[in-house]
Amino acid sequence: MISSALEGKRVWVAGHRGMAGSALVRRLQRENCRILTVDRAQVDLRDPAAVQAWVQANRPQAVFVCAGKVGGILANSQYPADFLYDNLMIAANTIHAAHLAKVEKLVYLGSSCIYPRMAAQPMTEDMLLTGPLEPTNEGYAIAKIAGIKMCQTYRRQYGDDFVSAMPTNLYGPGDNYHPENSHVVAALIQRIHGAKMAGASSVALWGTGEPVREFLFCDDLADALVHIMGHYSDEPHINVGTGIEHSIRELAGAVADTIGFTGDFACDLTKPDGMPRKVMDVSRLRALGWSAKTPLRDGLAVAYEWFRRQAG
Repeated sequence: MISSALEGKRVWVAGHRGMAGSALVRRLQRENCRILTVDRAQVDLRDPAAVQAWVQANRPQAVFVCAGKVGGILANSQYPADFLYDNLMIAANTIHAAHLAKVEKLVYLGSSCIYPRMAAQPMTEDMLLTGPLEPTNEGYAIAKIAGIKMCQTYRRQYGDDFVSAMPTNLYGPGDNYHPENSHVVAALIQRIHGAKMAGASSVALWGTGEPVREFLFCDDLADALVHIMGHYSDEPHINVGTGIEHSIRELAGAVADTIGFTGDFACDLTKPDGMPRKVMDVSRLRALGWSAKTPLRDGLAVAYEWFRRQAG
């Protein structure tokens, strides 16, 4: 079954306070649906009984699973057990509770980290499980792969209309600006802003600056998820990205231009690079009639303005 609209539906956004979830809540306000959310203080998504009780009481008809423990290379390297356990439990509990409640449609949000470290580029959906994972985020990736497989097997065994979307590197309002545990865009915004405020002449880049990534604005992801909810119903997961790649050094230059920093960059080779290249093949999503709309520099301007407001 492919749902063509969310109008009038009860729609649960699991993880509504995160960057992806909050962007999705903004996007769903245009759908004339009833948005359901629940705070972590009320329901710990790692607790199966609590999740099942909440879902049975609130009876969502559509579910977006955006919740998860996320972080950059350093956080994933330091806390691999936490990333594996938390994300495994969140996926298992939300997907199984949706099954028990006979939810009409579920979209599970994964990550491009699921693909092998040395996957051919750009990465197509069928490259899943074709080689070893990137060691620095293996725990997180394994948990996300488990979530994909849950959606696939529940569809196969029970006929549940559960699908998975794999976004590339995200950025935008609501990002995590922790000095060590943030993703690369947020880390660079924070670091370069601090250097400008301090009048510093250079900023450290983690690693060589040579790895290549693509970057998706969070509001574009939210729009893609709504599109997938209405237009995709199949077992394979589907990539969500821009198909446009930038080196970390190029990204740093774009962030510096956005902030107005004119200093230099110094590579900190004690920090890991992660995968050498990671860009998604998004032809399957484009064939469904969706493509990203926000250019990188436009998205960075919005992200930086949000950061400045939060920083006071």
